Amino acid sequence: MSLLSVRDLRVEFATPDGVVKAVGGVSFELNAGETLALVGESGSGKSVSNLAYMGLLPMGKTTISGSVLLQTDEGQVELIGMSNDDLRKIRGKEIAMIFQDPMSALHPYYSIGDQLIEAHQAHNEVAKSVSRARAAELLSLVGVANAEDRLSAYPHQFSGGMRQRVMIAMALMNNPKVLIADEPTTALDVTIQAQILKLLRELQKQFQMAVILITHDLGVVAGAADRVNVMYGGRLVESAEVNELYENPMMPYTVGLLESIPRMDEAHGKRLRTIPGQPPSLIKLGDGCAFAARCDRKSELPTGKCDTSPELKAVSAGHLVRCHLFESKGKS
Repeated sequence: MSLLSVRDLRVEFATPDGVVKAVGGVSFELNAGETLALVGESGSGKSVSNLAYMGLLPMGKTTISGSVLLQTDEGQVELIGMSNDDLRKIRGKEIAMIFQDPMSALHPYYSIGDQLIEAHQAHNEVAKSVSRARAAELLSLVGVANAEDRLSAYPHQFSGGMRQRVMIAMALMNNPKVLIADEPTTALDVTIQAQILKLLRELQKQFQMAVILITHDLGVVAGAADRVNVMYGGRLVESAEVNELYENPMMPYTVGLLESIPRMDEAHGKRLRTIPGQPPSLIKLGDGCAFAARCDRKSELPTGKCDTSPELKAVSAGHLVRCHLFESKGKS
């Protein structure tokens, strides 16, 4: 049984210009101990899909449908449609999130210790001293030196890398089963990026967590993920085990992403490929393939074929592709 099962998740926002179809029918499974990477350009629906089942989207203007089943100690629970009170009991305990910008996610007016202690007290009826000891333990675990003393420090007294470690400690305060890491290495230099990813892998093994790694950087994914879901225009366009995706990318968008990454085995001075055009408007997606306007292979198909939407189909075991080019290989 999957730890997290997402079925036909759809998220729409009402705006003065029209309805933004931010997520258009995403489905996937997440197993215990697995790292699943969600990859795609900004605006492809990666973060929004996860914020939806965390209950962190503005509900007044947001329409969410589909099913997200989470396996808890008490059994399977449906997150879509769950009340805010019930979601608060799950959020931070069963499923936790590391946000993109640790400086804006951490409150500048409260000490690091106060914020970590609050995260623990929200789900545990224990003395504050117990929560403080837990906070110091987690800070030390994520590599913050003199953890007990640093509890009294404020976010502005930490570097970007150290703030990210604090966010990881906060997410792990209650031993969640699922950890969502939203661009955890954004704005960090390469050395710190490697440290943070190594730390996440070590903590995942120690806590036996499943991890959803949200990123636009396929270079980060190679050594961090077991499986990769590529998103474009709010939809899942390719899904495969990480080595299979790198060795045999099929969707032209995935190929473009991989060819835009610098490689050590390529000739010096070789120009990187760019994907022409701009991402589609999520208000005016139309009925066809969302990537058609930017695709350099659509001429291989009959005229007008890309005006119809391709289905996500399996082209081999565990490798799913949404593209008309591979429909003859696919299985429904």
